[in-house]
Amino acid sequence: MKERQAIQRIVIVGGGTAGWMAAAAFAKVLGPRYAVHLVESEEIGTIGVGEATVPHLRRFNDLLGIDEVEFVRHVQGTFKLGIQFRDWGRIGDSYIHGFGKLGHDIGPLAFHQFWIKAQLKGIARPLNDYSINTAAAVLGKFMPSSSDAPANSPLADIHYAYHFDAGLYARYLRGYAEQRGVRRTEGKIAHVHLHPERGDVTAVQLENGTRIEGDLFVDCSGFRGLLIEQALHTGYEDYTRWLFCDRAVAMGCARVGPPTPYTRVSARAAGWQWRIPLQNRTGNGYVYSSRHISDDEAVAKLRVSLDGAPLGEPRLLRFTPGRRRKFWNRNVVALGLASGFLEPLESTSIFLIQSGIARLLAVMPWNDFSPVVQDEYNAQLAFEIERIRDFLILHYHAIQRDDTPLWRECARMEIPQHLTHRIRLFMDSGLIFYECNEMFAELSWVQVMIGQNLMPRGYHPLVDQISDAELTQLVGGVAQVIDSCVEVMPPHQTFIDRRCPALPG
Repeated sequence: MKERQAIQRIVIVGGGTAGWMAAAAFAKVLGPRYAVHLVESEEIGTIGVGEATVPHLRRFNDLLGIDEVEFVRHVQGTFKLGIQFRDWGRIGDSYIHGFGKLGHDIGPLAFHQFWIKAQLKGIARPLNDYSINTAAAVLGKFMPSSSDAPANSPLADIHYAYHFDAGLYARYLRGYAEQRGVRRTEGKIAHVHLHPERGDVTAVQLENGTRIEGDLFVDCSGFRGLLIEQALHTGYEDYTRWLFCDRAVAMGCARVGPPTPYTRVSARAAGWQWRIPLQNRTGNGYVYSSRHISDDEAVAKLRVSLDGAPLGEPRLLRFTPGRRRKFWNRNVVALGLASGFLEPLESTSIFLIQSGIARLLAVMPWNDFSPVVQDEYNAQLAFEIERIRDFLILHYHAIQRDDTPLWRECARMEIPQHLTHRIRLFMDSGLIFYECNEMFAELSWVQVMIGQNLMPRGYHPLVDQISDAELTQLVGGVAQVIDSCVEVMPPHQTFIDRRCPALPG
């Protein structure tokens, strides 16, 4: 049997968030045995907008050994307890999809099962009142988990993420990676060399003639997919039959008032608008369907909706929602925009980069690039992105608005069969079954469905094992505990000022 050889040279094509996240993770986990070389051109640049994340990023930073205070100060960061959705469902509606727990489970039943019965009987408060994340968010409060709180206290288990400047994060990770031996070369790639027989990538050649060879190539070249698509012609699965938005315009503005500990997502006539508060400014953007509004109209709509003075000129992005048919093809792995794109409605962009890196490290290939390993990697990421896709489709399909052509089309579109089944099951008895490797767990689906007025007709029969008096005491007690915990939390701005104010400049 032929002895398998470990790969030795990893070439990352493209910088930005995806490229430098990969470089930093490889440098930390793989160590000096692997030569990591990143090629990027400052002339090409990156998208680099204000970015909202999900709690998984804390795990990535912990892997790298990054101190949270140092990180937040370097990236102009603020903290995020969830996402506020405005005018989704019906105009005037507002709910928060929060991280963390909802109430407390009793036996085998999730708390929301008891809440459904209490709501049907008219004795429940809004669902957001039963989570410390969502209750604190609307009041502008924030703190991390407290080691002094009792183990069963909501204060002992607070889940959160970050808002930050993606360009500053990439710069921070670049310093981290280069200190650990990652080599960077500045320049534009003029040619990709393929093996004449195997068809895999052997080297990239810069405009100045420099040739950079590698064993494994990681494509972080953005939407163009320089290696995965232009060189290897991998193909693309288009999701526009479900996700109609194909444009975005991004623009920063001056900060007005203290930063909210949540991302705001507001439904608009032809799409939706994001608001991401940083320490030094506010990131804004309008994601829209080009069939329903022109680029100029979208820019104008975004400008008039800013809550502070505009900073810089608007940046227009064009995209096709979907994914590569393979994330790993031959000896090329695509990360970030090179692997596909789902609109940032639920802040999943950086998570998908992180997931791709983690899964690649888990199946680090030998130099024979076994198709069995590649198939498993591709299957896992395909499952993950398709479940995220379905979660995004839920927001559009569950909307009750019919005031514009976009929302009318969303209401009547045919949705994936798996999503149809999940909605029907929840509407019948409040049931959600989490599948292994899904990013969004049961609580996320519950909050969005109820937040957008998909109220179940019934609940789990075991709920009736407690009396109405006990049910009233249960939901009332949980709400009181949440109220008392939120009361002692400091304002978000106060916490930042005390612990992690941004570095000057």
